[in-house]
Amino acid sequence: MYPSEKREVTTLYRVTRVLWYVFYALEALLGFRFVLKLFAANPGAGFTDLIYSLSAVPLAPFRLVFGSDTIGSSVFEWSTLLAMVVYWVIFWGIVKVFLMSRPVSANKAETSLQEQDNA
Repeated sequence: MYPSEKREVTTLYRVTRVLWYVFYALEALLGFRFVLKLFAANPGAGFTDLIYSLSAVPLAPFRLVFGSDTIGSSVFEWSTLLAMVVYWVIFWGIVKVFLMSRPVSANKAETSLQEQDNA
């Protein structure tokens, strides 16, 4: 592997790591929201208010897709679960697109193409 290829792979590794960390942070935020709603956390509490405020933006496109089931003061937010799944698919797709740009040797490319033809 040439030094320029090593740099490309290292950069690609770092970019994909950053993308996954952003994804994990987003999933944690939405997960906290889901649990706080489910256990009827006090919306006036500072932590609860912070989580609800921060999660409002990434949840906005999904808010009206499904209704919420309410039992007493507990809320099961289907839209939050949908958002978590959709963001996972989006981030997975973005990482796969980045990984397609990694350098590949001619031998490995030829072998992979032959395997695709035989499948």
